[in-house]
Amino acid sequence: MEKALALSLFLTIVFEAGFFLLVGKRDKKDLLLLVMINIVTNPIVVSLYWIAVLYGNFGRVAVLIPLELFAVFTEGFYYKKYGRDFRRPYLFSAAANAFSFGAGELLQQYF
Repeated sequence: MEKALALSLFLTIVFEAGFFLLVGKRDKKDLLLLVMINIVTNPIVVSLYWIAVLYGNFGRVAVLIPLELFAVFTEGFYYKKYGRDFRRPYLFSAAANAFSFGAGELLQQYF
């Protein structure tokens, strides 16, 4: 389980940092903020997802939607409060999470 959590965190940081650069952001402190926020939110979301799906009687989508919303709003809050160059922090958070989630889903299809 620890390896899966570490891999998920690593890939999330890679994908969201890649998205950060793709949209033209370059501020190093904002990039560090992105990494730190994901170090907090990703393990919570992934752990709760696996607990709910494996031990609960919940469907995948019923678990994913509230957990992803939690991540988007939490990350958006910190981008807004501490970010230097996030004009629309909640939109950035939603887009970065969608990008990361989609990339992860594609990876799972091929590996």
